[in-house]
Amino acid sequence: MDKDILILAVESSCDETAAAVVKNGREVLSNIISSQIATHRIYGGVVPEIASRKHIEAIDWVIDAALEDAKVKKEEVDAVAVTYGPGLVGALLVGLSEAKALAFALNKPLVPVHHIEGHIAANYIQNKDWKPPFVCLVVSGGHTHIVYVRDYDSFDILGHTRDDAAGEAMDKVARVLGLPYPGGPHIDRLAAEGDPNAIAFPRVTLESGSYDFSFSGLKSAVLNYLNRAEMLGEKTEPANVAAGFQQAVVDVLVEKAVRACESLGVKRLAMAGGVSANSQLRAEMEESCRKKGIEFCVPAPILCTDNAAMIGSAGYYEFIKGNIADMSLNAYPSLKLGER
Repeated sequence: MDKDILILAVESSCDETAAAVVKNGREVLSNIISSQIATHRIYGGVVPEIASRKHIEAIDWVIDAALEDAKVKKEEVDAVAVTYGPGLVGALLVGLSEAKALAFALNKPLVPVHHIEGHIAANYIQNKDWKPPFVCLVVSGGHTHIVYVRDYDSFDILGHTRDDAAGEAMDKVARVLGLPYPGGPHIDRLAAEGDPNAIAFPRVTLESGSYDFSFSGLKSAVLNYLNRAEMLGEKTEPANVAAGFQQAVVDVLVEKAVRACESLGVKRLAMAGGVSANSQLRAEMEESCRKKGIEFCVPAPILCTDNAAMIGSAGYYEFIKGNIADMSLNAYPSLKLGER
């Protein structure tokens, strides 16, 4: 396209209220995030009803701030993109209702965006030359997928978790170690102080050749180790527990993602989602890709967690493909990747 395309994007799928203005799918003019972590921390996880109320409180000023930071008037945007699934239904509906109202009032197209497609699209912001096809490891609190990205709107799911997502397992292990919510960053920091070889936790690989994941057994192994030590009066070293657990998660994620690239003959691998901010996962994936001659891309940490810039990037590619919604668009909390 000759004309620059400005997308105003809205994201409210869980506990971040976010808005952004993105130009041509790659250039972030603004990216405003209002986090609810402090609110939910006392409960040890996200409380859906509280999340919805907090989104209502924040949504207007977040959008105003995104437009102001971008130095763009709302009338100047070409479309309004919004996450419509998956996520918490009440949270999704807040952002969706706001985006519908804006699109209607401004007479602008409404662009529906899948949340996971947004995470994948964060790589287009990080690396302006990055484009399909590539393999992407999507790893977060709610999702763990290996995806073959054929095109900007075409995805093949090669593998997925059969129980706990990697981030979910991290949150649960963090809780029993007495670490605050969200657990992933605290596990990462504590693990850096421990010995990953001190405790032999299992690596669950499932059937030969499978790209699926299972972290429930690993989580149970950590709980059993701690419970047994408590019953026997044995002292445990939390840093070693965190390091051993994290190493077991990272080993499986790296092995399967790299093997998927080799099996498909694809020389490009990306990561996406909140857990892709994990320092050990980033370092070991980069090193494994280097050894195998695979080009590696991972977004900056601010683009790994939920944000609206990634929705703006994905929304741009949906917009130029002509994927526009009408005012009947609803929230779909269990929306699968690739569904429309």
